[in-house]
Amino acid sequence: MSNKDRVFIFDTTMRDGEQSPGASMSLEEKIQIARVFDELGIDIIEAGFPIASPGDFEAVSEVSKILKNSIPAGLSRHSVKDIDRAYEALKHAPRFRIHTFISTSSLHMKHKLNMSPEDVYESIGKHVAYARKFTDDIEWSCEDGTRTDMDYMCKTVELAIKNGATTINIPDTVGYTIPSEFTTIIETLLNKVPNIDKAILSTHCHNDLGLAVANSLAGVQAGARQIECTINGLGERAGNAALEEVVMAIKTRPDLMPYETGINTTLLSKASKIVSNATGFPVQYNKAIVGKNAFAHEAGIHQDGMLKNRQTYEIMTPESVGVKQTSLVMGKHSGRHAFKDKLNSLGYPDLTDDVVGNAFAKFKVLADKKKHVYDEDIIALVDDSLIVDNKVNAITLKSLKVFAGTGEPQKAEMTLDVYGDVKNATETGDGPVDAIFKCIKTLYPHDVNLQLYQVHAVTEGTDAQATVSVKIEEKGKTTVGQAADTDTLVASANAYINALNKMIIKRDKTAPMEQESQKVRGI
Repeated sequence: MSNKDRVFIFDTTMRDGEQSPGASMSLEEKIQIARVFDELGIDIIEAGFPIASPGDFEAVSEVSKILKNSIPAGLSRHSVKDIDRAYEALKHAPRFRIHTFISTSSLHMKHKLNMSPEDVYESIGKHVAYARKFTDDIEWSCEDGTRTDMDYMCKTVELAIKNGATTINIPDTVGYTIPSEFTTIIETLLNKVPNIDKAILSTHCHNDLGLAVANSLAGVQAGARQIECTINGLGERAGNAALEEVVMAIKTRPDLMPYETGINTTLLSKASKIVSNATGFPVQYNKAIVGKNAFAHEAGIHQDGMLKNRQTYEIMTPESVGVKQTSLVMGKHSGRHAFKDKLNSLGYPDLTDDVVGNAFAKFKVLADKKKHVYDEDIIALVDDSLIVDNKVNAITLKSLKVFAGTGEPQKAEMTLDVYGDVKNATETGDGPVDAIFKCIKTLYPHDVNLQLYQVHAVTEGTDAQATVSVKIEEKGKTTVGQAADTDTLVASANAYINALNKMIIKRDKTAPMEQESQKVRGI
């Protein structure tokens, strides 16, 4: 592949990204991130600003030692001390890049640097040449480039290349430009700088107007062949161009951008999570590519289309960025088609229309009340509908007495109706609830795992009605039982029995399917 078709990815998550207030990363976190970035296929990793602090120096130094494929880079101002410090941090790597910069806009030269354009011009020649003594991989950036006079920028870029810069980076430092303007900047440099063919042009766009990714891609289409970016769009103020977005845009639209990156896109989701965990910055749900909702669909029309053909509402596959699968989110906008598909995925493939209709009606009511309807909620609704469809409970509670307190074992006396046979039992346990559950197991022998026992008071006060939830599991099947009573112990017994009745029905419903499966396997 020629450099004409190749776009290099320069990641600055650990340098520019870390400059986000509150996003500092420890050395151990930077090393962990660097390993993932190396595996991800990032071309250049800017691990820090070595002279900024001992911590930054150590991070750049340690990262430069462990990278196997990526090139480590360190940032420096136009200062001999900065450049020396960058070299000292990077020298352990077989290949490394020194990235040096100075402001070139009139605003910055006057108010920030207190230097004349002539002074800045002289500094560029001096410091790029000095950095070139340590490596032939020199990147030079004209800070605040998009607010720099174009003729002056052309002069400075030509000088930087003449003195050894092999990458010229044009930063939109304050996120000021728009795509058409940025296109003009890149095209002008390519047309007016005589030695521009000796360097790669790079973009470094901030997101103050929400245009960082758009400007970066406009720069590439105009002829830039490096993009500086960060995972999750991390960075100062509104952040930088998001690496995952520029990479997937190039991959998804080869008709408009016939370029290649070296990124293994299936690791993007992993990289996003690691950076989010290290910085404590959560990824917004509707964030492109790596957000929780990026491959989630709730609207009934969308879900129906997705079930017929994924391409109706997805322009890339979740697997291509390391997400396991599309999620059809069950909510108040979901339709019956998606609901039936969800039931099938939850292990209910052959329900009657009455059971599905009953469960779907309850689901709609629940979805109006809850922001998130989980799989467990849907399982409970279906199990309730199965009981309604079955009409008869195998087990019912006839009476319950519980003895609790100090000094004596906790004891329960229970009478159950089990398939029409009335039975009695007395059991002790580690607490009254344990004694109750032991009674049920004695009167109806069974072997399930209790996965959840939860008590909620419906109202305030000592006379409040308690709602008890019980979740049990048997051979991979789960059921949830609920019951309410002013007596918490009675509610506990009824919730367990409710879950058990659902499990009995589920056994009966799935038994014919299992028998058929055994026949197919020749068992």
